[in-house]
Amino acid sequence: MLWTARAEKLTLATYNIENYGPADRMTEAGYRKDYPKPEPQKRALRDAIRGLNADVIVLQEMGPQAYLDELQRDLRTDGVAYPHATLGVAVDADRHVAILSRRPLQQVTTHTNLEFAYLGGRERVKRGLLEATLLTEAGPITLFAVHLKSRLTERPDDPGSVIRRAAEATAIRDHVLRRFARPAESRFVILGDCNDGKASKTVGFLQKRGKTEIARLLPAADSRGELWTHAFRREESYSRVDQILVSPALMSVVRGGVAHIYDGDGVREASDHRPVFVVLMLGQAAQPQPK
Repeated sequence: MLWTARAEKLTLATYNIENYGPADRMTEAGYRKDYPKPEPQKRALRDAIRGLNADVIVLQEMGPQAYLDELQRDLRTDGVAYPHATLGVAVDADRHVAILSRRPLQQVTTHTNLEFAYLGGRERVKRGLLEATLLTEAGPITLFAVHLKSRLTERPDDPGSVIRRAAEATAIRDHVLRRFARPAESRFVILGDCNDGKASKTVGFLQKRGKTEIARLLPAADSRGELWTHAFRREESYSRVDQILVSPALMSVVRGGVAHIYDGDGVREASDHRPVFVVLMLGQAAQPQPK
């Protein structure tokens, strides 16, 4: 009898789906206020999600609960089943973080009270922090779903919301450390739209506090080697702002040691972002195999 190691495959993704809910937008009929996401974009989004084929997808810019229900229902009609879904509602009344999952979600919490000092006052993380745990045969894995403050602001004392975004990341980082005081021995993933790149203080704060390593940022590229995840159409510029970070204890099960940017059918039409995903190959007990 030969013994071979088996592995449980788990694919996690993050995807900013660009205003899946009422928003001010340009349409074929001109500018409209509080207008729903156009149906062609919704169809393209479902095509992208089908091709992505992730076990769990963290979504940003989801509308209220009825819109998450709609997406879940329309995906099911298209033959793409995500039976488990949850919506995180925080300070931002219009854009929420959500999770679609093929696996049951445990210990789901939206942290709406993460506060930080900001330019002489106190603020809360605008979209909160959506936390959920997945049970796997190799043990539980906790997800921290994020969508940090955008660069749009009316504050001249914080151009681009750079200070606020870094402060939000610090508040989230400190919560992660309260949950997992020994990140080197813990199993968690931080993923979402950080609205900042790898060299920023924002992303740096999610990786370390002092000498304590919290999580490792995964490099990512698409099938052509391109690195961007967000297209700023008005200026025709591209950047990488959607990130996946894994705890040090999970690095050994990240397939290839990297994440990936999905560039399949539908992504250009569905959103101004492209999804990022990672494949975890979680070890299972060795199983006997016949000779």
